[in-house]
Amino acid sequence: MTDNNIDQKQVLFLGLIQSFVTSAWIQLGKQKNPITDKTEVNLDEAQFTIDMLEMIKEKTEGNLNEKEAQILSNSLSELKMNFIDLKMKQDSHPEQQEEPKPENN
Repeated sequence: MTDNNIDQKQVLFLGLIQSFVTSAWIQLGKQKNPITDKTEVNLDEAQFTIDMLEMIKEKTEGNLNEKEAQILSNSLSELKMNFIDLKMKQDSHPEQQEEPKPENN
């Protein structure tokens, strides 16, 4: 296997991870959804995406270089902290789960 092939696989792997991470940030409402151009929170979808990243981490353990492992681990930590924060806010203010209603002016 050539070094070029290894570099390409690393780029592809990190691109895959980044794709999941970006989806999770959108699902957590931290980034606008590029399709709807709205900021939306969907904790069920975010949990699923975080679980997928966790599974990738477990299945690739021992097969990643230090940089790949660090990026995956850091991304998961940040996503999990944000998920827990949103979940706690949602649980303490269940009335905010509904879509805000526009005000009549």
